[in-house]
Amino acid sequence: MALSGLLGGPGPAPAAAAGAVRTGSPSAVRPPHFRPRARRVIFLYMPGGPSHVDLFDPKPRLERENGRPLPFAKPRLERTRTGNLLACPWHFVRQGRSGIPVSELLPRIGARVDDLCIIRSMVADNINHTGAALQLCTGEQAFSRPSMGSWLTYGLGTENQDLPGFVVVSPAAVFQGGQLWSSSFLPSAYQGTLIRDLDHPIANLGDPRGDPSRQRTKLDALKRLNEIHRDDRADDGGLDARIASFELAFRMQREAPEAFDLSRESAAVHRLYGTDDPTTSLFGRQCLLARRLAERGVRFIQLFDAPRNNAWDHHGGLRQELPRRCAAVDQPIAALLQDLAALGMLEDTLVLWGGEFGRTPTAEGTDGREHHPFGFTMWMAGGGVRAGHVHGATDEYGWHAVEDKVHLHDLHATMLHLLGLDHTRLTFRWGGRDHRLTDVYGDVVPGLLA
Repeated sequence: MALSGLLGGPGPAPAAAAGAVRTGSPSAVRPPHFRPRARRVIFLYMPGGPSHVDLFDPKPRLERENGRPLPFAKPRLERTRTGNLLACPWHFVRQGRSGIPVSELLPRIGARVDDLCIIRSMVADNINHTGAALQLCTGEQAFSRPSMGSWLTYGLGTENQDLPGFVVVSPAAVFQGGQLWSSSFLPSAYQGTLIRDLDHPIANLGDPRGDPSRQRTKLDALKRLNEIHRDDRADDGGLDARIASFELAFRMQREAPEAFDLSRESAAVHRLYGTDDPTTSLFGRQCLLARRLAERGVRFIQLFDAPRNNAWDHHGGLRQELPRRCAAVDQPIAALLQDLAALGMLEDTLVLWGGEFGRTPTAEGTDGREHHPFGFTMWMAGGGVRAGHVHGATDEYGWHAVEDKVHLHDLHATMLHLLGLDHTRLTFRWGGRDHRLTDVYGDVVPGLLA
């Protein structure tokens, strides 16, 4: 059932005017609007909101004025009242040729800082997880909209017709569930395929009889019956999706077992990703799987660091919990960047890291930080971004983005641009108007481009 709708019916081609009809397989590779810098995306999602002032945005003044009141009025949008300023409990270390400071909690990522384009001036519109996560993943805070991966596979297709074009790996349940990787009103071809159990990634994939010729005969008969049923319902794209999903499932029986089999990697690779260490094993396996899927032409891979829901949501226990989360992802993420670079893939793979917002520079209780969409940090690597670079800034306390702000709509526009898509032309007509990932907003940020 999880495979239902992986391929869908016709829709407007990304480079054509709205209403144009796309023909052929909806997963087939389609030309971009212009020459791309990246061919695929790996989105390392840290759900809950990582603290920018503790990881990538050092604030000396915050250190000097620890425990004092914030010297200006807080925004009216305040979810929970916070107290005085809370200094970062950890040191920042300048690393790489660029000398960019990164928290001591992330030493291995810090060692790869010359690969990173760190955006310290991110802003979003929602202070609650539900709306903020939706806006990050779909561009919309309240209503069902297609996710980033859905828009990208709709626009470009996938390079491997035997695997899904959009794969989501989330070991734990996520509060918003499938909304974050939904295709919404796009054809169901572009829905994310969820992997929750890394040991058994796709249930019911094998043929228990082990007779592919017999199975092929049955599928051909089923396809013909479905086509007869569809002929009287030409306006229902879901029927095309259902028919094509059986074909994809059949092809995946050959390709997917090998792609998802991490045991095929060498012991050295497993040590690199930390899959043999209980601290790093879970996210290490996710990152290694992401590299294997990227190698095989999967267009968009979204990893949730989700041993539990909203694992980066540190309202309390910051001094204990943030080091644990960093220890779990630091080695795997650095290994992914190193591995992609060694394979020559980093230059055309866009890696995106971040959460739906940051955390307040003021204290919640005695050892926590509240949600903070007014200025926070995300970073990108590879895929044509400006490496070893810091873009934008927050104020002296890390509260407001004050220099070269990058809204989530701008981030989406820039991501699509790097993949050769004009965000204003990647549209789908639904409900009487043309929709897009950036809605009616968003600008490509030239300062993020190499």
